[in-house]
Amino acid sequence: MKKYRLIASSTMGLESVVRDECRGLEFENIETFNGKVEFDGDEREIVKANLHLRCADRVFIKMGEFKAKTFDELFEKVKKIEWEKIIEIDGEFPISWVSSVKSKLFSKSDIQKIVKKSIVERLKVAYQTKELKETGALFRIKIQANKDMFTLMIDTSGEGLHKRGYRNLINEAPLKETMAAALVLLTRWRGGKKPLLDPMCGTGTIAIEAGMIARNIAPGVNRRFISESWKMIPENIWIEMRDRAFENENYDNEVKIYASDINSETLEVAKENALKAGLENDIVFECKNFLECEEMSKSGVIITNPPYGERLADEKEVERIYSLMGDIFRMRFPKWSYYVITSYENFQREFGRKADKNRKLYNGGLKCYYYQYFGRD
Repeated sequence: MKKYRLIASSTMGLESVVRDECRGLEFENIETFNGKVEFDGDEREIVKANLHLRCADRVFIKMGEFKAKTFDELFEKVKKIEWEKIIEIDGEFPISWVSSVKSKLFSKSDIQKIVKKSIVERLKVAYQTKELKETGALFRIKIQANKDMFTLMIDTSGEGLHKRGYRNLINEAPLKETMAAALVLLTRWRGGKKPLLDPMCGTGTIAIEAGMIARNIAPGVNRRFISESWKMIPENIWIEMRDRAFENENYDNEVKIYASDINSETLEVAKENALKAGLENDIVFECKNFLECEEMSKSGVIITNPPYGERLADEKEVERIYSLMGDIFRMRFPKWSYYVITSYENFQREFGRKADKNRKLYNGGLKCYYYQYFGRD
């Protein structure tokens, strides 16, 4: 099998989490950059990355990287890339995404046209044809230019990896599945005797991602990917890797997850999502105010994404909730660990305690902090 340079794109702030995932999957030559993690792999690794990466946004094949300051230079360097190794004779290959930062070539539409024209010329020669019909499989091309350095990639995922398949699309939650998974992974909770609680669970994303981690359910095992229609990846590889993922699910691990919310309609959506994820027996859902929460064990983990920003326009209400949260957590969960993500800059002041650690993250483009308070066992 041919080796490729692969890219797992990442939300800013989660690069190290994605890197650790890649290490756990035993990928080779892993390098971490802003917004992405690169590694080597063949067709099997393309499948493996798409099925198993919990926190990456998409998986790309890196086709080329070079410096270009003129459109002629861009055209010629793109033409040297062996596009025919990936794109089939009837493949559809739109330039679906272009960015240019601090580069002499800044017109996205012009970059798009030049690259498309160059690839067309390359493929016509490679396939010895005068016409490319583009009626077959889809190969979406992404271009990034930064300080005149161009990176060209082909998307292997299609829809973002956060689309696991269990979420009710009518009720878009404010937290992506990939981010929720990262919040859980950062706590190092993996199930066992310690329970996990989300007292403001909304549509249940954190609780569901925690359950999938504890049960070792591959996040992409129940969805489709754009590269499943490519001839370069035999169907039997997808079948084999999915079968292996199912075999590795762990239903012997003890899992105690509790999730509650004050909104009964939202909670019904959460229950439906958990059912679709196959975790209806692992998560206890309750409709109640977070002020009513009581510890169900001497130690455990709280992970939550409380209302903030656009979700609560009244700053006084935000301050009141965070102050009450601090009181409730300290009084009723004295030995537990707490993990809270919020964009509110004065969270620690209102919560009443400085975090043991905090981490800057970007949730949907919104700058947030993940405040981490470590429990005392």
